[in-house]
Amino acid sequence: MPVTQRIVQVCLFLVAAIALFGGSVQLLMGQPETTPRLDNLHRFMGGIYLSMGVICLWAAITIRQQRTLIYLISFSILMAAVGRLLSMSRVGLPEPTGRWLGYLISELVFPVIIAVAHWAHTRRREEALRVHPS
Repeated sequence: MPVTQRIVQVCLFLVAAIALFGGSVQLLMGQPETTPRLDNLHRFMGGIYLSMGVICLWAAITIRQQRTLIYLISFSILMAAVGRLLSMSRVGLPEPTGRWLGYLISELVFPVIIAVAHWAHTRRREEALRVHPS
């Protein structure tokens, strides 16, 4: 497997692990110290987060067949970071600040790494097919 494809795969496995764990926790625990509306929304988003983990895991396992899905996953991670940035700008940075900044930084870096590595792999594959058509 080319190194660029392996980079995408490893990143997807990491994102899958984070989303599966985080989504499960959010889905099960909810937001008990708040209103029923916010608890409902928190658990709903936990389900989406957990589902994203399943999608990332499947994409990592089947990486050789994936094309556009990789870019869509990268976009989703980036939009999660945008949501976190909006929250931080409106209501402030949660405690402990280091943990939340770590989440934010990874959510800003992972999509770029995934998209660029996938683009590089796709470009190389297309060039190879032009030079050596089957």
